[in-house]
Amino acid sequence: MTGARPRARETGATRPGGGARLGALDLGTNNCRLLVAAPQGDGFRVTDSFSRIVRLGEGLAATNRLGDTAMQRTLAALRVCAQVMERHRVSHARCVATEACRRAANGPEFMERARRATGIELELLDQEDEARLAMLGCLPLVEPEADQVVMVDIGGGSTEVMWLDRWAIPADRIGHAVSLPLGVVTLSESLGHDGGAAGYSAMVDHVHERLLAAGAALPASRRVAGRRLQMIGTSGTVTTLAAVHLGLHRYDRRKVDGVRLGFPAVDTVAATLRALSNAERAAHPCIGAGRADLVVAGCAILDAVHRLWPVEELRVADRGLREGILAELMGHSLSEALLPPVSLPADAAE
Repeated sequence: MTGARPRARETGATRPGGGARLGALDLGTNNCRLLVAAPQGDGFRVTDSFSRIVRLGEGLAATNRLGDTAMQRTLAALRVCAQVMERHRVSHARCVATEACRRAANGPEFMERARRATGIELELLDQEDEARLAMLGCLPLVEPEADQVVMVDIGGGSTEVMWLDRWAIPADRIGHAVSLPLGVVTLSESLGHDGGAAGYSAMVDHVHERLLAAGAALPASRRVAGRRLQMIGTSGTVTTLAAVHLGLHRYDRRKVDGVRLGFPAVDTVAATLRALSNAERAAHPCIGAGRADLVVAGCAILDAVHRLWPVEELRVADRGLREGILAELMGHSLSEALLPPVSLPADAAE
């Protein structure tokens, strides 16, 4: 079979011209997602997209391998992605695989199999780059008055937390990223069998302990009194919480992306979802069968992050890694989030 063979990212390459087509593919533990975009000014305009729940990491926590059925599901989704990119004549693309392929003993073997079957050359993205690109994709949602930003990206197999200091000196110290090999799939499979309050608390405690062990307390300790800290959440968990809170009868990205949720509202919605059975969650139009058994684990991860970073509200992002890839293809970087040095507070060097 032949497939799209878009040109890989070119380090230092000139910004793509207006006639170019850009592609960003994110193969995660739970989802396979693609964006196709056209350059527009300094940014881009999305012209097509594809998303499918593939559960590539199903059973990974127990076996440390990608299962045959999961790989077949994923290859079918990748074939669709190849067709979409070929149809749009994508010329600049970055196609990345994250935690499932990082962790699985047969991850590299599967990536080579995907190349042969679809023509898509997957790049194994490390945790730091994954966090950086997700934050880059969320930059349009950073509040102008925010001094510091913490982003939580709750994936299927891992969770990335990135802290960004907009007063960073030197600029190469702008961010600090922490990655946990815990996502909604892996946490559900390992600790999600007890659906009661005790089981939920055990998940929250476990994630909180892992965050502390991974060094997430380091950036948390750097918070300075009087500075504004903003939290951004990007994941299916966070967008689901927002959609349920808004009472949407059908998921609508335009109403979810950028919405602000106070954490009391987050806690209320999370408690409501925990009280439902899997069947009841699956019947909700903004959850569905593909996420019904995973969203509670996602709530536990968010709860643990909030315990470490007790901010008042969360800004919801229906954007992230793919948008970050497209932004980088257009020549953007996290340094654009820095505030002007002339406005530096007197305590910035403390």
